[in-house]
Amino acid sequence: MYNETMLALGQAPSAIRELFAYGARRKAEIGTDAVFDFSIGNPSVPTPQAVTRAIVEATQDDPVKVHAYTQSPGDPVARQAVADSLNRRFGTSYTAQNLYLSCGAAASISMTLKALIEPGDEIAVIAPFFPEYRVWVETHGATLTVIPACSSDFQLDFKALEQAITSRTKALIINTPNNPVGVIYPQASLERLADLLQQKSLEAGHPIFLISDEPYRELVYGGLEVAWVPSLYDDTIVCYSWSKCLSLPGERIGFVLVPPAAHESRQIMAAVSGAGRALGFICAPALFQRVIAACVDEPAQTAIYEENRRLLTDMLDELGFEYVNPDGAFYLWVRALEADAQAFSDRARTHELLLVPSDSFGAHGWVRLSYCIDAQVIKNSKDAFAALMADYR
Repeated sequence: MYNETMLALGQAPSAIRELFAYGARRKAEIGTDAVFDFSIGNPSVPTPQAVTRAIVEATQDDPVKVHAYTQSPGDPVARQAVADSLNRRFGTSYTAQNLYLSCGAAASISMTLKALIEPGDEIAVIAPFFPEYRVWVETHGATLTVIPACSSDFQLDFKALEQAITSRTKALIINTPNNPVGVIYPQASLERLADLLQQKSLEAGHPIFLISDEPYRELVYGGLEVAWVPSLYDDTIVCYSWSKCLSLPGERIGFVLVPPAAHESRQIMAAVSGAGRALGFICAPALFQRVIAACVDEPAQTAIYEENRRLLTDMLDELGFEYVNPDGAFYLWVRALEADAQAFSDRARTHELLLVPSDSFGAHGWVRLSYCIDAQVIKNSKDAFAALMADYR
C-alpha cells in the first residue's frame, strides 16, 4: 500500500524537530520567557533591508513574469550574477553553466548525491555531522561511512580518513564551518585532504568527489576566512544556501556549483539537473532567484551572533561547563555532564532548557546549543544552567 522505508522515515523521531515542537507547546503552557530554547538553527538576525527592498521591487514587475517558471537550473541572469560574485571573491572564471539554483542546501546535497551515486557506492562523512546526510545518502542507495573527527578539537583526523576511504568511496562530504561544532577547517588541513583524495583517487581508478556543504560560509568570527575548496581540489562540488547568511531559511534558495575543472563536469552538471527532475524540483523559487541576483554580494550580519557567542560562553565558563569554542556558524558544542547525552538532554528539559543531544550527529556525550536566539534568552537561562550543573554535584 505504501513504501515501508518512507513510512519508517516519516515516523522516525528527529531530536531537533521534537525539541523545537516541545518548546512551542511548553511556551504556550508556561510562557515564552520561562522556556530556554537552544534547539533549532533558525536565524534570529533580521533579513537585510536590501533583501526586503529587492522583494518589493521584484513584485512591482508584471506578476505573470515574476511568478512564472524559470529554466530548471535557474534563470540565466540570476545564475550569471552568482557566478560573477564567486569570480570576484575567489578569482575564478565560472559561468551560469556551472551553476544550478536550488531549493536550498538540503536540495543541493540531495541532488548532488542522486547525481553521483551508483550501486555499491559509499559516501563518507566526518562525525559529528548534520543528521540528514544519512537520510539522503541511504535514500539514494549508498552506504554511509562515518569517519570520526579528532576527539580533542574536532578537526580532521587524517589517520581515520586514510583508513576509511576506499575504492568504494564515491564522495566525502565536508561542512566548514561545521554544524554542530562550529569548527573551521584551516587551509593547510584542506590542502592535506586534497592530497589524500588525489592519492586515493589514483588508487581507486576513479575520482573521489569532495562535496563541500557551505550554508555557514559567511558566518565566521574574529576575522577568520573559510578557504575556497574548489581552488584546492578540482573534483569539488559546492552546495550552498542563503538561508543562514541572509536569514532566509523558509524561502529555500541555494545552489550547486560544479566547477569546470571537475572530472566530466558537464556530465555531472547534467546529472544534477536530471536528479532535480527525478526528485521533483521543477525550479528554485522564481521570486527569490531575482532577489539573490540583486543581493548576491550582501554581507552577512555576524555581530549579533558573535555577541551571543560571547554571552553564552562567558556564562558557561562561570558555571564550569566544558565546550568547544566555535569559530563559525551559530552553534555551541557542550560536553554533557554524563555519558548518556539523551539522558542529559532530558535532565536539562526539567529545567526548561532545550539542548539537542549529540547522538543524532553521530557522536556521544555532548549537546548542541543554537545561539541564534534573542540575547535575553541566554541571559535569563543562567539560573537554569546553574540548577542543571547542581544536579551533577
